[in-house]
Amino acid sequence: MKPDPFSYLPADARRIIDMQKGDVLFRQNQTTSGLYRVVSGCVTLQRTGLGGDTLTLHRAVSGGFFAEASVFSTTYHCDAICTEAGRVMKIAKAEIVSTLHSNPAFSEGFTRLLAVQVQHYRAHIEMLAIPSAKERVLAAIQAGYFDSTVTELATRINLTHEACYRALRGMCDDGLMTRVSRGKYELL
Repeated sequence: MKPDPFSYLPADARRIIDMQKGDVLFRQNQTTSGLYRVVSGCVTLQRTGLGGDTLTLHRAVSGGFFAEASVFSTTYHCDAICTEAGRVMKIAKAEIVSTLHSNPAFSEGFTRLLAVQVQHYRAHIEMLAIPSAKERVLAAIQAGYFDSTVTELATRINLTHEACYRALRGMCDDGLMTRVSRGKYELL
């Protein structure tokens, strides 16, 4: 197994931040200073649309990274909001850039990490392209996306919560799953 690429960085390049639900890590257009890894909890990347609606761009959970583009950007392109209390590791942008130039092992490890992220994003985009709400919800459940509330699942897969509930009910009616309790379902 390859070592964590960030182990090549000096210890002071990595800082643990305790987060409470609702805390803001950064705001859109704020100057970038690093990328982040979720140690525990959940952070959602959000942007406000032209109509004022909040658009969820990414949901990072334990072990996940976010703000990777900040390494080569001057400002963050969205807001990072803690949606479940926990801890994040902030990894200093300047140290990442410097170590990319000086350490081939770090460069390879960081590139591998980004490649895996791209694969995950492509799989997510593929899921969002499924036109049927029922099939999209089923694909999301099979991919492990249903680890919170129905409303959160709906947001992650770009459906209204009403459409998501209808799809879940339809799958129960079709014998594909069962409703265990309020907001809790299991595939059969």
